[in-house]
Amino acid sequence: MSVDVRYRVERIALALMSTSGVVVLIADLLGWLDALAPGGALPKVTLLILSTVTVFLLLEIDRLRKLDVVEAQVTRLDETLRTEVARLDGSFQAQLAKLDIDTVAQQLKQENYLGVIRVHAEFPDVQFNAFVEGATQEVAILQTFIPNLEHLQPALEKALVDHGVPVRIMLLYPSSPVAGLRDEALRSVRDPALALDVKARVEMCLAGLAELHRAVGPAGRPLLSVRVYNSLPSIAVHKADEHFLVSSFLHRQLAINSAQTEIDGCDTTMGRQVQRELDTLWSIGRDVALADWRESLRNISW
Repeated sequence: MSVDVRYRVERIALALMSTSGVVVLIADLLGWLDALAPGGALPKVTLLILSTVTVFLLLEIDRLRKLDVVEAQVTRLDETLRTEVARLDGSFQAQLAKLDIDTVAQQLKQENYLGVIRVHAEFPDVQFNAFVEGATQEVAILQTFIPNLEHLQPALEKALVDHGVPVRIMLLYPSSPVAGLRDEALRSVRDPALALDVKARVEMCLAGLAELHRAVGPAGRPLLSVRVYNSLPSIAVHKADEHFLVSSFLHRQLAINSAQTEIDGCDTTMGRQVQRELDTLWSIGRDVALADWRESLRNISW
């Protein structure tokens, strides 16, 4: 049976059922049913209508079964969609987790500023000490001499003793001709009453580092390395792990009183250049034995 014919039969059956109900009601009001079949007409008509409804339902049972199948398919589709949505949500969340905003900002900063994150008006002792105390890889200082060594010494001692972090310090060779040139450049900031030139200040630093060498004990001493270089330094560098503070040797001004460029990241453009300068000065330097630094200096030849 085609769909159109089936629908037409169903409509006719429904129309007949509706019409028969009205006809039976009118016939009962007019008394026709009692005249036709006294006492038993109404039950028979009712049975006839119920039988017709049953036949109609039997005709519809296939379509009702199909509705059950469709419902099962819709349920499975809903479960599939929920599972897929959950999977996509998990994947989306994972991609968002990879999108570390701080990392992206750091990458953009490195691309646009080559690793420079800020410039300080002068050397920030407190901040560098915090970098040193938090270091886990290396601390390095490249200077002609270290005017603020007494401010840095407690943090250096903590790095050596408490954290076992290697500390490398590079100073200008006291008898280098460069010491005289730097002394001339600093003439206006040197206190004449103290009569301390660059050579004397380097030696004072070595004496202070010798005190640090004694203070850190047997465990920390191998981690403290000091070298002197006989070359023209290009920059002054204070490094703690990935953090650099870089300044220039200006005339009439100590490097620590000059603007300090803070660089974050050894793999940045500026970080690589500064690290290369550190490694170069270290490679041409000569070790100083802090246990007897004066004798060690006398034994150095270039």
